[in-house]
Amino acid sequence: MSAPVVDIDPSDAGFDPTRLTRIDRHFQQYVDDGRLPGWQIVVSRGGEVVHSSTYGTRDIDSGAPWEADTIVRMYSMTKPVASVAAMMLYEEGAFQLKDPVADYIPAFADTEVFRSGSILKPITEPQIEPMRIWHLLTHTSGLTYGFHNSHAVDAIYRKNGFEWGYPPGEDLETICNRWAALPLVFQPGTSWNYSVATDVVGRIVEIVSGMQLDEFVRSRITEPLKMTETDFWVPDEQSDRVARLYVPHPKTGLAVPAPAAVVADLSKRPTMISGGGGLCGTAADYLRFSHMLLNRGELDGIRLLGPRTVDFMTENHLPGNVDLEAFGQSTFAETSFDGVGFGLGFSVMMDPVANEVLCSPGEFAWGGAASTAFWVDPIEDVVAVFLTQLLPSSTHPIRPQLKQLVYQALVD
Repeated sequence: MSAPVVDIDPSDAGFDPTRLTRIDRHFQQYVDDGRLPGWQIVVSRGGEVVHSSTYGTRDIDSGAPWEADTIVRMYSMTKPVASVAAMMLYEEGAFQLKDPVADYIPAFADTEVFRSGSILKPITEPQIEPMRIWHLLTHTSGLTYGFHNSHAVDAIYRKNGFEWGYPPGEDLETICNRWAALPLVFQPGTSWNYSVATDVVGRIVEIVSGMQLDEFVRSRITEPLKMTETDFWVPDEQSDRVARLYVPHPKTGLAVPAPAAVVADLSKRPTMISGGGGLCGTAADYLRFSHMLLNRGELDGIRLLGPRTVDFMTENHLPGNVDLEAFGQSTFAETSFDGVGFGLGFSVMMDPVANEVLCSPGEFAWGGAASTAFWVDPIEDVVAVFLTQLLPSSTHPIRPQLKQLVYQALVD
């Protein structure tokens, strides 16, 4: 077992200890009034933990406390890990970012683009620009999610069994071919839309590496980084530490157990290994992954990526250096849109003033559907990880509130 512990006096790292207490005091209210079951917060500076706290329960019914080694469903916080996996192979010359996806998954050569019509009679057209690996990593591919509920193609995804999960018994190869048979929301490269694209990235990792995605992540990322409690399922000896999944009650807003239909079985290796949302793990493990990124690809003498690759991944890649508000679809995402760009697997803060949240330009981040979040701030040398288990992440403004509370405590 591993757990984040405070490594350094916060004052020595430029934090006001009294101001840090505001973080816990604020988020305790979420548990005390029933909006969250429990949570965990870890903040570091310069790779040293300055604040680590838990509050509430990992299971309201049993009263089991949220502890420092509680395991959660990371959901889309898997995406940065899968993106790192892909870019490790990129560094080996396995592919180029401009390569058509169809060079690796031939079915995408024939993927049509929605032009008009309805779910019953969609009118489509061929791709003008072929979908490329760069489009997948930047979410500009035209793929989507069924749960967006904002476009006819989203409804087509739901009709084909893609909403909060995947058709049972189908693996990543089969599912990618099924997505390729569905229309794209827009021509690749013409807009931004949060989507299953990172799952397709995971399939490309499999194809070019010759390994199953979970095997690649385990052997090349989690084991080298000593992320010993992160995987795509939870072994029996760790199962008692898994936090229960919750949703807000539609009338009261209180946290209630999530419907069984959206709760995946974590006790065995899934048939579908999801690079977009399949990992489970602890705060300590994700902190190690985040510190590797803060260190521009290296941690404790283990280098996964070159420094310039990390810098490249965490620049805004949207055409014309615009933000998501200017280039994105009006759909759900694990970030806000104003002043925020997107790199290769991460959101990138371009303009904190436009975003109207206290933070630093150049910060890169992402979150997960169960209201988890992390960010890395290279300017202030700060990392933060927040874990809880409440679907969906848009329920409460946890992420901006956490930022304002962390940065107000930074006084050097």
